Amino acid sequence: MTDLDPGLDAVLDAVGPRLRELRRRRGATLQQLADDTGISVSTLSRLESGQRRPTLELLLPLARAHQVPLDELVDAPETGDPRVRLRPLTRHGATFLPLTRRPGGLQAYKMVLPPRWGGEPGELRSHEGWEWVYVLSGRLRLLLGDADVTLTPGEVAEFDTRTPHWLGNPDDRAAEVLALFGPQGERIHVRAAPKGH
Repeated sequence: MTDLDPGLDAVLDAVGPRLRELRRRRGATLQQLADDTGISVSTLSRLESGQRRPTLELLLPLARAHQVPLDELVDAPETGDPRVRLRPLTRHGATFLPLTRRPGGLQAYKMVLPPRWGGEPGELRSHEGWEWVYVLSGRLRLLLGDADVTLTPGEVAEFDTRTPHWLGNPDDRAAEVLALFGPQGERIHVRAAPKGH
């Protein structure tokens, strides 16, 4: 197919299935990934099916969207450094620091919620999944079904996200929270936070 050596051909041939697996583990559609990266749905589909060879211009935004190092997309050998070095994301005034680098499944974040983040409780939302939150500093208000709970440092809450819920910072100082989100929760809180946040 190309003049590349067979080893390099094999590496490039493996990129498409790896991209498909990363997207599916995140629970994202081709259209959602196209919206995140600016790469057309048809190009993404051809990359995943192996009908198009990956280029650096295509792999960089895909690595960013999947929150993985570029070398993971091409199955480069481990560097031996286990530290996670992902960039913080800012969504609707809150900062999300990724603490895991493998897509799919549960994702860990440190969230820094500015004063009065979330405003007054709006509409409670529900979705498939599960969430876990641990307050490091400040306070976190959680509305969960009929319960209205304020968590303080050292307190933990875990819940099925099919129960309508809302999170906010009720104080005049920032709150720091560790959170574990399933794929649906990550999409809602990190990728597109609810209105009012």
